[in-house]
Amino acid sequence: MGISTALNNALSGLSATSRTTEVISTNLANALTEGYSTRKVTLSTSDIAGGVRVLGIERQKDQALVADLMLATSEKAGANTRAEFLQGIERAIGLPGESQSLSDSLAAFEASIVTAATKPEDENRLNAVLGRATELTEAMKSASGAIQDARGRVDSEIGQLVSEVNVALDQLAKINRTVVSANISGQSAANLMDQRDQILAQLSEAVPVRSVPRENGAIAVFTTGGAILLDGTAAKLEFTTSNVVAPHMTGDNGLLSGLTINGVAVPPRGDGSPIEGGRLAALFDARDGLAVEAQRNLDAVARDLMERFEAPGPDPTLSPGDAALFTDEGAAFDPADEVGLAGRLSINALADPDQGGELWRLRDGLNAGTPGPAGNSDLLLAMGEALSLPQSMASGDLGGSARGLSDHIGMLVSKIGQERLTQDQSLSFANVRHAELSEMQARNAVDSDDQMQRLLEVEQAYAANARLIETINTMMDSLLRI
Repeated sequence: MGISTALNNALSGLSATSRTTEVISTNLANALTEGYSTRKVTLSTSDIAGGVRVLGIERQKDQALVADLMLATSEKAGANTRAEFLQGIERAIGLPGESQSLSDSLAAFEASIVTAATKPEDENRLNAVLGRATELTEAMKSASGAIQDARGRVDSEIGQLVSEVNVALDQLAKINRTVVSANISGQSAANLMDQRDQILAQLSEAVPVRSVPRENGAIAVFTTGGAILLDGTAAKLEFTTSNVVAPHMTGDNGLLSGLTINGVAVPPRGDGSPIEGGRLAALFDARDGLAVEAQRNLDAVARDLMERFEAPGPDPTLSPGDAALFTDEGAAFDPADEVGLAGRLSINALADPDQGGELWRLRDGLNAGTPGPAGNSDLLLAMGEALSLPQSMASGDLGGSARGLSDHIGMLVSKIGQERLTQDQSLSFANVRHAELSEMQARNAVDSDDQMQRLLEVEQAYAANARLIETINTMMDSLLRI
């Protein structure tokens, strides 16, 4: 080996160790930086000039682990969204023992009827029956209103989330182009790739995604359901927020906006949806699935309440088609107009003095011409019996068993509670899986001890190359003195 070759080897070694020291220092400085990937200098021998040359900076990252963590993030976000929504529905219906819950409102109404039946001539007791009946309708309206308000908020959240997804996809497309340019020009794109991974992690909360490598460091992004979100150009998701959300409005019947990707309508929820698994699909499920089901069962309970008092019921003065004590905004129940019934429930004006009615009609019949015997409690007793009479519900999916009204409400509360518990269990599993994968990723982050060990090795290599240059310099001085 000639002196020039030895000198070239030593100089290239110094350059390589200098670059390696810089990279190790950067690793140590970012040991606690979230999303940072450990860098490693890739070296190779030079076939032309000899010595060593730097091929590039390699990011050390377990891509399989990253992909699993993104899917776990989607699963966690979706389960959390559904669990929180069902908790809100459960609060709207109310649990037994809670003030103004459906169960307690019905119990108070039944108790007022029993009390009034012991002294039917007492207007104060009749007024209490009217008051408790009104409170029951208000509890129904409040629950229905809370469900629809929750749907409205979810609809707004969908619009906001779709906008965030579009922004993230545009950012990924821009970073892709910059990464390609950097790699073509021989510059390091490691920081850009870290930023891209962080955006992908945020995107995975909304939609379950996987990335596929493309040429020169670019990536393509697909949902696990097969939709193309980024492959050269970014996809465009579209959704129109509704100013009003009513019980009869759903995405399934076209009265609320669905989701399109590049102008093509896609199922926004369910097994056939290309975005199923993340927060976006969970929001659609909350708006058009969970909430619609809760409203349908609440309306079924309201229907059962109305029909228990309609003809042929406890009030002998009513004919088929007449509005009973509980009405649909003053009208009798219409099977063709059940959707949203709980939110329209009201007390018959004939029995309400504030609406021009008379309290004695609660005792003698809504269509009675004149007051009957003040001590007659037959109608009040029949009203109490009508509430507890076992009968099957004509709609909803609370089961076909014959029950009293309080048991039907209990089934409604139980069903929502069971669904919420199921989602809580799914969320618990998702949290554990996400935490475990996050810990595994953290273990693959910058290892300070390993980096310090490598730094010592680099320093030794630097010292050896420097010593070689010093020796060559001494030799050259000696030769020049001869």
